[in-house]
Amino acid sequence: MGLPPLSDDAVVLGASAPTWRDALRLAGGALVASGAATDAYTDAMIAMVEEHGPYIVISPGLAFAHARPGSSVLRDGLAVVTLSTPVSFGHPHNDPVSVVLGLAVAGVGTHLESIGEIANLFNDASVTSRLAAAGSAAEIRSIMGVSA
Repeated sequence: MGLPPLSDDAVVLGASAPTWRDALRLAGGALVASGAATDAYTDAMIAMVEEHGPYIVISPGLAFAHARPGSSVLRDGLAVVTLSTPVSFGHPHNDPVSVVLGLAVAGVGTHLESIGEIANLFNDASVTSRLAAAGSAAEIRSIMGVSA
């Protein structure tokens, strides 16, 4: 399947987020700006963490925000937010977070496949720090191996 494209609208570099909710709003806002999701999807991503805890902090410095497919997803989409000051999500080992990925998947059947592909990308521990230091959307795409 491959990862969804990553448009310039879906990349926010050096953002400021005082709390993890603000960080997720930035990622959700980038998905909305790129045309992948509605504001309701952002609320759903926040609700997932409120309900299940900081499980989305999948490796040191990296949060992988997503919610279930549904009417708030307009098309598959990916967003990347880098934070100027890392923020705590309450994870016992992987806080603080400096990179937030947002994923919106329209089809139930491809949801877990997309999550798995993104998780595999971060088997290389240097990817998060390289994303955090990136200076452009093109550099982010190059690191992640995705198209615009």
